[in-house]
Amino acid sequence: MYTTWGTATDTGRVRTLNEDALLALPPVFLVADGMGGHEAGDVASRVVVEECSVLVGRTSVTIEDVQDCFERAVARMHDLLGGRSGGATVAGAAVAMHEGAPYWLVFNIGDSRVYRHSADGFGQVSVDHSVVQELLDAGQLSEHEAVGHADRHVVTRALATDSSFEPDYWMIPVAPEDRLLVCSDGLTDELDDAAVQRLLATETDPQAAAEALVAAAVSAGGRDNVSVVVVDVATVWNHLGSTDLTNDNDTTVSRDEHVAVVWDEQKHGITQPRTARGGPR
Repeated sequence: MYTTWGTATDTGRVRTLNEDALLALPPVFLVADGMGGHEAGDVASRVVVEECSVLVGRTSVTIEDVQDCFERAVARMHDLLGGRSGGATVAGAAVAMHEGAPYWLVFNIGDSRVYRHSADGFGQVSVDHSVVQELLDAGQLSEHEAVGHADRHVVTRALATDSSFEPDYWMIPVAPEDRLLVCSDGLTDELDDAAVQRLLATETDPQAAAEALVAAAVSAGGRDNVSVVVVDVATVWNHLGSTDLTNDNDTTVSRDEHVAVVWDEQKHGITQPRTARGGPR
């Protein structure tokens, strides 16, 4: 399966340290939001990214692969943080295969989120592990009341040194029109779903969409770190028109007959596009 993607992150207007970390290289795309402050939350989120980066370059991954990465990450957190408390919420999606067909393997632990924008509409795939979500599920809180609830940032699950962890996983068939959004709660604290959907629908390029979402969240208040990964199912454009690559088993980025665009460098938390002349690889 071919994918294109874009990423952006910002410390925000209030925080002095960015405790978010992200990974956006096929076949895995994720955001880790650190908890525990300086030399704890930032360490935890970085460790998650480092451990999950061993999946980069594979054509697909399994639930067991992702779970193994999480287990190694928690073990390293214990080693690095000693007796200090620290951890991270994690949300993401990876390319998986089931009976020869491509699937999104969506995973989540905490209140970072994964959304899907497709021909069928827009909606949140992941389910928050938070006190507010439990109150919503129990019918003790309305959606309107949840927005400003005092416990809206209290999570009930995380990859952390002081608790066991239990991620949720979903296997979703890939559709040619799919666009996934992976984000930390710094985005959803500032923008409602309607604003997020509008930006995803307006910006056709995934890098432009990621940057627009982060800029909008910072402009709306930027009270927390904001990190975003936008992933599209890619289409190859050539002189014969477009070609759907959904059922191809390889994972790469978009290309055309004149310019190969490869997102392979990360700088200041943003995956920078690098354009290579000479046609498709």
